[in-house]
Amino acid sequence: MISKVVRSISEALSDIGDGSKIMIGGFGLAGQPGELIDGLIEQGASHLTVINNNAGNGTTGLAALLRNGQVDKIVCSFPRQADSQVFDELYRAGKIELELVPQGNLAERIRAGGAGIGAFYTPTGFGTKLAEGKETRTINGREYVLEYPMVADFALISAFKADRLGNLLYRKTARNFGPIMASAATTTIVQVDDVVALGALDPESVVTPGIFVDRVVAVGSRFDREEWAGVR
Repeated sequence: MISKVVRSISEALSDIGDGSKIMIGGFGLAGQPGELIDGLIEQGASHLTVINNNAGNGTTGLAALLRNGQVDKIVCSFPRQADSQVFDELYRAGKIELELVPQGNLAERIRAGGAGIGAFYTPTGFGTKLAEGKETRTINGREYVLEYPMVADFALISAFKADRLGNLLYRKTARNFGPIMASAATTTIVQVDDVVALGALDPESVVTPGIFVDRVVAVGSRFDREEWAGVR
């Protein structure tokens, strides 16, 4: 019987090694896989490259992973929100590398990685420092920059419910980067509130098919956290 459900977070994260490239879902706190991040801190893998929309909030979740010194580089679109003090201190001290990617380009580079697209042209970033050293082209009178797809060794994402085959149902804005990251990683690890029986998920509501998911771990209801983050 096929089942992608694992018994614990430590089991789900056991093969993440030093130097891994990891996509972590979430838009700020909304959809951030907090329990998986806490598990990664405990697991101890270091010299990581993290791909996320943000660079951590406050001192928990992704910010805690950064503060613990496990991340050498972060690729994100918005590193300087009001409560990104952990990243700010590390960056100013030269202890972390930043690759800044405009949000639309970040999403499309991840999507392209999952779709097997070799590269794409985008007008975003043309004429700025973000385009320095990159190939450009004029198409129909408009200037474009060539961007390459982004893939990772692992994706850590959060979903609302899953079945044992790994089909995923998301909860409102907590969906954000989860679907595209799931398709762009070699190994996708998902935390969910609940694992339900086969057939309990409406096929029309499944956003990420189980073919893109390798491991699922149930962490219980996270209502309080998601309510605070404004996703319920």
